[in-house]
Amino acid sequence: MSFLRSAAGLLARAKPLEASSTEQTRRHIKRWVSPTLRELAHRQKKLGPQKPEARSGFIEWNQRSELFAFGKRLGESFELSQLQRAFTEKSFARREEDRRRQLGIEEADLQMADNSDLAEKGGHIARAYVEAFLQHQLPKVPEEGLRAIAQFLLSTETLAHVSSHLGTKDLIHSTEYPPSAESLAQSLQAVIGALASSSCIERAFLFVRDFICTQLNQKDLLDVWTPPEPLQLLERICQERKLGEAEPRLLGDCGRNTVLAAYQVGIYANRQLLGKGFGEDLKTATETAALDALQSIFDTHDNRRPFDFSVQLETKNVRLG
Repeated sequence: MSFLRSAAGLLARAKPLEASSTEQTRRHIKRWVSPTLRELAHRQKKLGPQKPEARSGFIEWNQRSELFAFGKRLGESFELSQLQRAFTEKSFARREEDRRRQLGIEEADLQMADNSDLAEKGGHIARAYVEAFLQHQLPKVPEEGLRAIAQFLLSTETLAHVSSHLGTKDLIHSTEYPPSAESLAQSLQAVIGALASSSCIERAFLFVRDFICTQLNQKDLLDVWTPPEPLQLLERICQERKLGEAEPRLLGDCGRNTVLAAYQVGIYANRQLLGKGFGEDLKTATETAALDALQSIFDTHDNRRPFDFSVQLETKNVRLG
């Protein structure tokens, strides 16, 4: 009997402990939280999609610190005045000058530098280095091929892609937000010009190599440059390089006079197979074989040796003039 009484006492003392631990783990969410969140979501849906706001419009934005951090992320030493100028578009500078003029500021303090001249300088540096890099890495490709690849690397889409991934979107002073592809590309060129002015021309060359030339990594050069008339180009290349007369030959076919017809054509010169290709007709197969032969001659196949992005071209090999 005494044992039952002691057990009952232990159980009575254990219940308050369980109740207190349950109260401590309870979340105690107020009743007004759920309806408030629903009302906010309803208002947001009623307003519809909102335009993105520039990061520089927030109260804690520090332009000088962001510019300093931008240079350190890239591992470069910029003059902050040059870097700030590189991110200032001409349209924004003119609007700022008009605003200052309306405020009655003296004419001598109205002038605001923009990135026009820096972008021109940076674009000239980028083009010169890209052309020198391609001539060094692709010595067998003719002039029209090098020109097409350089045009791809220096296109607005490529420069804007590089610029956006470097984090320039929130640093650009523009009259529109988010900035357009043209603004992003121009700002990247201005950054190259600012780097050349702040540091040296060699650092600008390495910047172009590391961020622009590397866009060719794992890129199929046939997607960048596809000759419009490959057979005529092959005949001209064979004549210039004295490889012999290019002669297409039918190697095999199947399914003639059907919708599943396939032809295999090989192109020979001096009894040497230059390339071969397939197609649903003889014309397509001949063009495919000509493209394959051109890739072999120019050494632009997918299994070619990768680009050497660690090469450092001497300044004298880059034609800036």
